[in-house]
Amino acid sequence: MKSRGSSGIAVVGSGYVGTVVAACMAAIGHEVVGVEINQEKLTKLQSGSSYFYEPGLDERLRAGIEAGLLTFTDDFETAMAGSEIVFLCVDTPPGANGHPDVTNVTAAAKSIGMAMHSPHIIVTKSTVPVGSGNWLTSTIESVLPDDVEPDAFSVVSNPEFLREGSAVNDFLYPERIVLGGDDPMAVRKVAAAYKPILDQTFPGGSPDSRPSLVKTDRSTAETIKYAANAFLATKISFINEIAEICEWVDADIDEVAHAMGLDSRISSKFLQAGVGWGGSCFGKDVEALAATARAHGQEPMILQAAQGVNLHQRHRLVRKLQQHLRPLRGSRVALLGLAFKPNTDDTRDAPAITIARELLERGAIVRAYDPLVKQIPELPNLQTATDAYSLVERADAVVLLTEWDELRDLDFVDVALRMRGDLVIDGRNAFDADRVRAAGLVYEGMGRGVKPRNGKTEPW
Repeated sequence: MKSRGSSGIAVVGSGYVGTVVAACMAAIGHEVVGVEINQEKLTKLQSGSSYFYEPGLDERLRAGIEAGLLTFTDDFETAMAGSEIVFLCVDTPPGANGHPDVTNVTAAAKSIGMAMHSPHIIVTKSTVPVGSGNWLTSTIESVLPDDVEPDAFSVVSNPEFLREGSAVNDFLYPERIVLGGDDPMAVRKVAAAYKPILDQTFPGGSPDSRPSLVKTDRSTAETIKYAANAFLATKISFINEIAEICEWVDADIDEVAHAMGLDSRISSKFLQAGVGWGGSCFGKDVEALAATARAHGQEPMILQAAQGVNLHQRHRLVRKLQQHLRPLRGSRVALLGLAFKPNTDDTRDAPAITIARELLERGAIVRAYDPLVKQIPELPNLQTATDAYSLVERADAVVLLTEWDELRDLDFVDVALRMRGDLVIDGRNAFDADRVRAAGLVYEGMGRGVKPRNGKTEPW
């Protein structure tokens, strides 16, 4: 591969991943230019603000801009001229056949290729179908200017493992960085860009917790991303199925999960029973991996089961309400939380949206409150409140669907005085059940059952 020119970094796409990549790469000392073609989003980014909520991100954006290390543009020519490494971070929404829709990746790749006038390394952080490295290479080659040779660039896969709500920390303090490529020099160059993170030598780094560096081929790197997310999703679905069994046999899922997690082979992470996972990654990635299996004649039985259990959890919570509120039609249901998880305003595939829609279809009067999400355009009949206490006024049932800290610590005596009914369903097992019952309310969790437990953590 030919020698490189500029040593800067370009980040194409300024969504949840790209904006974090751009801000954090600037934070560790690189000169970064972010590419965003949406003018409204571009204007916000240029002012040092993201158009979505992510803790700590705006501070990083402003710091990078003020230091002269971070700029944003809609001009690919400018971005390519000032960079050697290009992070491709555009979105890949679910496609009709289960595979990710790569329409936006295709458009971005062609824009990169047409603006390439010197050697570059293209780093894919977009979650693309396994084996997309060759396809991406061919797509870029097909639009290269006449004076640019086909070997002027290499493609390296660098899957992201960022969690919304903690994405900045996840990028700066990862457990591993995965790089997959067929060009050893390109892989070394990308690893060098990550060196301040690998060595934790940037300001605020943690030298005692350096991440592992995994170097492999592109297809393996792409598969690692899918396999990791599919396993975590399956682990959540597994504990949720155990939680339902606990309700039938009068066991307590919290104690079951705690004891399971003490086994180092299992660990306690992702063993929290509830209404299931949501967001833009788990569902899409599980389905994409399942589609890949089917394309090769394999039936993905465990992946299908994980998906089925997750959807079942949402319907199960609605059935809990039906069992207590007879009839459900006309009952007033207050939903605490709309985002798919705390510390984000993202409602993509949020359990709360599925549950709210089903309740509305069944004739319930549904209101909701979320600290960040103020409306759901696809549910115009869903009323929202300005705070949790006004939400529960005259409610027949209160349902926790997102475990925001401010919702965990409600004054249940006040809640009980405001409600018309007395039912509290804890869809995240985040409430202190004894506190809820002490306020005179009926408490039901997911796998916790309805029997009072006397507040002890040891067997009774």
